[in-house]
Amino acid sequence: MSSKTGPSSSGPSAGEADGLEPSDSRGQSKQPETVLPAGLVLVATPIGNAADISARALAILAGAQVVACEDTRVTSKLFAVHGIKAPMLPYHEHNAAAQRPKLMKRLKGGETVALVSDAGMPLISDPGYKLVEACLEEGVPVTCAPGPSAVTTALALSGLPTDRFFFQGFLPSKSGSRRAQLEALMAVPGSLVVMESAKRLAAMLADAAEVLGGRDAAVTRELTKRFEEVRRGSLADLARHYADAGPPKGEITVVIGAAPEGAAAASDADVDAMLRDALKTESLRDAAAGVAAATGRKKRDVYARALAIADGRANDGPDGP
Repeated sequence: MSSKTGPSSSGPSAGEADGLEPSDSRGQSKQPETVLPAGLVLVATPIGNAADISARALAILAGAQVVACEDTRVTSKLFAVHGIKAPMLPYHEHNAAAQRPKLMKRLKGGETVALVSDAGMPLISDPGYKLVEACLEEGVPVTCAPGPSAVTTALALSGLPTDRFFFQGFLPSKSGSRRAQLEALMAVPGSLVVMESAKRLAAMLADAAEVLGGRDAAVTRELTKRFEEVRRGSLADLARHYADAGPPKGEITVVIGAAPEGAAAASDADVDAMLRDALKTESLRDAAAGVAAATGRKKRDVYARALAIADGRANDGPDGP
């Protein structure tokens, strides 16, 4: 197997390395020419607004010998908008194993193959990475025409920290498995980006509130489209809203904030002390919810501890006998 640091044809040409707008000898700015690269080109496509595609991406799609599409019906609509007549070939999770050798034969024969998903950046939640892996193993050049992505767009609009984040993609559909996956994500030191279907949104948010505590979140839908919406709030508040309002329409991306600062430093003794103090003036449920939100602990675990304290079964804390 060859090294996976394979060649790339996307390096800057002379005079283009220092900026996005190369200049001629008189210092006048000029548009860089699009040179059709040989090999595999990953091309980002709009996530909703057909105008959100670069001139370079359009030139590559128009000039490629073949465009490998997640769904040719979706890509044909984009092609119709921009007057592109390039040949298309379906490449998705159900036929990837059969199509990959055909694409590799064309690539090794010197053709330019563009890879697109239905929307956004290829390889994000689709089988494109296996084609990239095969190219790198065979020494086939791979480059990218970057562009729209629901992940980065949702992050930018969420109002939550963007310096560190983890892309989860879709969580399991069943509550038990979903909660287990959320528990595995508790220690991630950054925002979480989750894709979700409209019909499971309320249930996912409720599970996230139960497991992750009182974190802030943002539900984004129909990004870049006419009815784009961003709803922000705590996980619990958002879960209640969508449980009452019903499933929203459109494509949905959820951003969940990181655990509150200091949450990891809260020891069991600290949690007990906070609960004992809260239980003096609050109901058991409210006390548990408040402490869970303040510490980032799982709400159900804090509630169980609060119940034990209220019943006199937790005698190892600072107020115990």
